[in-house]
Formats: sequence, structure tokens, C-alpha cells
Amino acid sequence: MTEQPQPELRWAPQEPKPNTAGRTWLIVGLIVAALIIVGVLLFFLLPRGGSPEPGSSASASPTQSTSPSPSPSSEPSMTPITTPPAPVDPTVEAFRGQVEGYLDDAVTGLDIVAGSDGQAAGGVVDFLQADAQRLSEMAPPSSIQDAWSSTLRDYADDLVKLRSAVDSGQDLTGPLADARTSVETVRQTVGL
Repeated sequence: MTEQPQPELRWAPQEPKPNTAGRTWLIVGLIVAALIIVGVLLFFLLPRGGSPEPGSSASASPTQSTSPSPSPSSEPSMTPITTPPAPVDPTVEAFRGQVEGYLDDAVTGLDIVAGSDGQAAGGVVDFLQADAQRLSEMAPPSSIQDAWSSTLRDYADDLVKLRSAVDSGQDLTGPLADARTSVETVRQTVGL
């Protein structure tokens, strides 16, 4: 058997780690520079607590005026009272655009109530009552104001009856039909 030469083990130095001192000083320097910039900006941009003191100005010199200066009167003058302009009467078309979403939701909501029962139906009726309240707060055109108010009041009353029928567990057919009829009347009032 031939003997193979075994490699000699020798100590060899490890490769030196890269010098990161320069990189560290660069980062520290950038942070210090950023803090100095922020400090300078705050110094110049923040208002100071003191108010400027009055002083004489070189440009203020008396001049002759051809118009007489107003003399103080012994009676204080009334300040004019301005009244806000009257609200603009919206057109029926513009008002229809404002209320159409609520009225479409009312029809959809009544369909949902017809397919629901108990607590789910009660929650939908609550939303419909809130929408009816929002509708009553909108200013209708004067040409349909009386019809709008009365039909909307009827719709709100029918929603109250529907809510009490839901709460008591009664048959919803009658109150639901009344609410559908009244919401259609409201829709017809604005031309939907």
C-alpha cells in the first residue's frame, strides 16, 4: 500500500473585515446635518411670542388734503343690518335629482321588508324612517310644497304603522301595501 502524502496544516490569517468606520461617520454626519437643517427651519418659520413695537416711520409725513376730513359726531351711527338673501326656490327637476336616491331606496327597502321578518325588517324600517326625516328637511319648490309636505307626512305615518306591525309580529301585508302606495304618491309628486 502506498502512502499518500498528507497535507500539512498551517495557520493562515482570516481575511480582514471591511472597515465600516467611514460609513458610520457618514451616517452620523448626515443625521447631524438633517437636525441642523430642521433647527434652522424651525427658527425662521415659527412665529415669535413678542409683538412688534410701534415706532416712527420716515414715510409718514403730513400732507395737504383737498377733501375735508370727517369730524367726529356726537351720536353714534347705526351699523347697517344686512339680511341674508332669500333662499332660491329650486326647480322641480333639481329637487327631483336631490330626492330620487332616497325615494328609490324607499321602494327597495319596502321590497326587503316584504321578504324579511322580525329584527331585520325592523332595522330596514328604521332606515326608511330616517330617510323620510331627511326628505322632510329638504326645501321643495314652492310649486309642489303643499303636495310634497302632505304626501311625505302620509308616507311617514305609514312607516310608523309598519314599524309597529313589525314590532308586534302582526301580518305586514296591509301596512306594507299602504307604505308602498304612499311612497308611490310621493314619487309622483316630484315626477318620478
